[in-house]
Amino acid sequence: MRATGTVRGKYRVHGPPPRTRSREHTTVQTLLAKPVTQIPDGDLATLRRKARDCHACPLWKRATQTVFGAGADDARVMLIGEQPGLQEDVQGLPFVGPAGRLLDRALDEAHLDRTTLYLTNTVKHFKYELRGKARLHKRANAAEQAACRMWLAAEVARLQPRVVALGAMAAQTLFGSTFSITRERGRWHRLGPDTEGFATWHPSAVLRTPDEQRARVYRQLVQDLSEIVKRIAADG
Repeated sequence: MRATGTVRGKYRVHGPPPRTRSREHTTVQTLLAKPVTQIPDGDLATLRRKARDCHACPLWKRATQTVFGAGADDARVMLIGEQPGLQEDVQGLPFVGPAGRLLDRALDEAHLDRTTLYLTNTVKHFKYELRGKARLHKRANAAEQAACRMWLAAEVARLQPRVVALGAMAAQTLFGSTFSITRERGRWHRLGPDTEGFATWHPSAVLRTPDEQRARVYRQLVQDLSEIVKRIAADG
């Protein structure tokens, strides 16, 4: 697949450059389409340690812990999900619940070794609502996503990998608010001179798909993940 998009200097351009809203909220250049006001310093281990104490939005107050990215520090491919679920909140690791198990199966069919990848989420804390004693997933709002974006920007900047956005939240963070997975899944887009990515279905979306369509959507996920293997093979 041919990478699309334009590059200005080091970073891909999505329309006009970010606007400066005020001196306190000046945006910085990143590989993400959505604005970021700062990028924390440090390697991945340092970022993980700093993120444990992040109070940039109220989500930390009810979450068990920060769920930072995990995987190979020299990963050539990063998979970005949306936000942690219940099991991720308990274990402190991304993609360890039902969606993670489906992702593992898809990675295996696509001949991708999870231990060679870096997995993370756009939002690093579990947001939920109580239904009796059950903690049910609730989507992070725009302000919560914006507050957390600095951590994702830092992860991408440190690794500069090929990036796969799983789900709409991650896809629009990377490629812009008008991006549609239905229209554009599986198409490579240039993020920077040495970085490219595409979007595909989030495993949880596959699980929510009606039974009669689930197998088809799952095959699309596996097909898209297989494109990573082809891209790596083409590199030699």
